[in-house]
Amino acid sequence: MEENKKVLLSVKDLEVKFRVRGRVLTAIRGITLDIYENESIAIVGESGSGKSVFTKTFAGMLDSNGFISNGSLIFNDSELADTSVAYGKIAKNFISYSKKKLDEYSRLEPGAEIQKQLLKLQSERKARAAVPEEAQKKYEKELADLTHERTEIFNLKQTFDTRKEKDKIRKATADIAEYDKRISALKAEHEKYVKQRAAAAKNDSAYNAEYAKKTAALKSEYRVKIGGPATDRQKKRNEILAKEIYLSIGRYPLRKRIKLMFGLLKALKKAMTVGVNLDDDAERNKVFDTVAFRVRYLDETAEKLHGTCVLNLANVKYQGDWTQIRGRRIATVFQDPMTSLNPIITIGKQITSVIMKHQGCSEAEARRRAIELMHKVGIPHAEQRFDDYPFQYSGGMRQRIVIAIALSCQPKILICDEPTTALDVTIQAQILNLIKDLQKEFGYTIVFITHDLGVVANVADRVAVLYAGQVVELGKVDEIFYDPRHPYTWALLSSLPQLAQSGDTLYSITGTPPSLYNSIVGDAFAPRNPFCLRIDTLKEPPMFDVTETHKAKTWLLDKRAPKIERPEGIQDIHKKILAAYNIEEI
Repeated sequence: MEENKKVLLSVKDLEVKFRVRGRVLTAIRGITLDIYENESIAIVGESGSGKSVFTKTFAGMLDSNGFISNGSLIFNDSELADTSVAYGKIAKNFISYSKKKLDEYSRLEPGAEIQKQLLKLQSERKARAAVPEEAQKKYEKELADLTHERTEIFNLKQTFDTRKEKDKIRKATADIAEYDKRISALKAEHEKYVKQRAAAAKNDSAYNAEYAKKTAALKSEYRVKIGGPATDRQKKRNEILAKEIYLSIGRYPLRKRIKLMFGLLKALKKAMTVGVNLDDDAERNKVFDTVAFRVRYLDETAEKLHGTCVLNLANVKYQGDWTQIRGRRIATVFQDPMTSLNPIITIGKQITSVIMKHQGCSEAEARRRAIELMHKVGIPHAEQRFDDYPFQYSGGMRQRIVIAIALSCQPKILICDEPTTALDVTIQAQILNLIKDLQKEFGYTIVFITHDLGVVANVADRVAVLYAGQVVELGKVDEIFYDPRHPYTWALLSSLPQLAQSGDTLYSITGTPPSLYNSIVGDAFAPRNPFCLRIDTLKEPPMFDVTETHKAKTWLLDKRAPKIERPEGIQDIHKKILAAYNIEEI
């Protein structure tokens, strides 16, 4: 962590997938990144690199077919995390019941090692009867490929003219029938193999007898181990756990509270059965995360229980929780303001509705705050323009209104998803200056998504370069511009038209990004990398440290790698940037 900076959002091993036409696409592949309070960080890369998907994960805006398959997103917002619940009769009944059940489950903890042995035996037996993992993956890939190819032909068939392209329709119909036969044959062959594996395991009498003998001995030992009551130490821990359960569910309606309590008790019982160390904060968080945010117990009075919520945005289970986060604590400014504004509702109404929803103030107070915000974002004659409709505003003015709406609840993080792309160059500069000026006043963190490195030079403190769903280089803005280390960053900088000289041929990156339907072997950029090493095609590079603040994911930074000079077009990049952006060197 950078010195004297608070981590506002900590992303660790994030993986995001999408289900598309029966196949799974991995859009984000293990991103780890800390975002600091009051900083401006730019997320850059080509279209399809994962920039927007990455930020949608912590704004709760993934499409319905998308899901977080791994990793955590810890949001360190002390105001939102601070939690208090009434400590009345209902709360005490919940806590008393939870404590009683936890004390019962605690007797299972001494038998955890034996339980693990039993589970291992069961797993080994199940594996003998099941299809081996590699064979199953091969079958699933073949089936997915055949299904995808059939779907492509079927979709193409729908585009043919039924009067003029009958031959094409007949051929497509025949091809589809052939694919159906191949798919059916593949399924039948796999089903036969599954039955053979199960029958072979069932008929292995020697193994089954040995399994039964070992299982019986372990179960007998297990019954002895779990015979005692909970210890005083366990009871004391369980009392805190019971209070944490209620703190974690106390914000929900009664029926949901009951459902969640039983869910958490079940999760904790499972954890105790296999010996999870519930005294470890990280382990306890993981157990709670399967059901609801964990609220860590801090203290209590006669009237209230008080704790702090561990906000893992990767595990939000209920949409109601997002209403406390999205807009209020994390806001987004999108590329096209007309997609963010309702064309049949006045500008003033759209701002005041957000203020009233999240801040609970009167309509008159909301109007006063809205007009004040309109002044701050540079809307002239705000009182007169308050009741205008979006079509009565220019593109730049509409984007200012979108920024005003995003800032109406004073969020901690402002995501700017290419907010200047749809605007002309002079308006772009105004909007960028506005965003920076408002950051000084409101103190929010900017996450700026862009493919334009020229914008990055004007906005960012730090830059994360994304390629194929991974961060391939991370550093301060001057490190990325003046000392880039990843070949992809070199290529992006070489593509900047501002750095080209008169008469030069504009550089473009050859090839296309890899398909994210497939698992990627080695460095994802290797097929397009003119400086590719043999190891790039075989093994994924780790993230190498260049400095404390600068990292790059390339084998070129390995001590054993050959010395390779960056492209000629960006070797003297410092002077070119000063000239391109009219910056005076100090």
